[in-house]
Amino acid sequence: MADMSPLLRRRPAPHERLVTLIGKPDCHLCDDARLVVDKVCGELGVPWEEKDITRDQGLYDEYWEQIPVVLVDGRQHTFWRVDERRLRKELTE
Repeated sequence: MADMSPLLRRRPAPHERLVTLIGKPDCHLCDDARLVVDKVCGELGVPWEEKDITRDQGLYDEYWEQIPVVLVDGRQHTFWRVDERRLRKELTE
């Protein structure tokens, strides 16, 4: 049987999603992003994690110019400033 159309695939439930905030200590933009991620994920029941570029050379090499970076299900969603409405939309649509 052929692969299902993207429109017919089941949308993951909120608890099946994962938001990752990539940042570093003493970063005011990271602090702002953390508040938004925590609020949106908390309201929607989406798990989230935080990763520190100062503890992971690969993350540092990839993201040091963009932090904070938000990944949704492993794909880059945004960087520098996290828009609450945009993140909510990504997680619910």
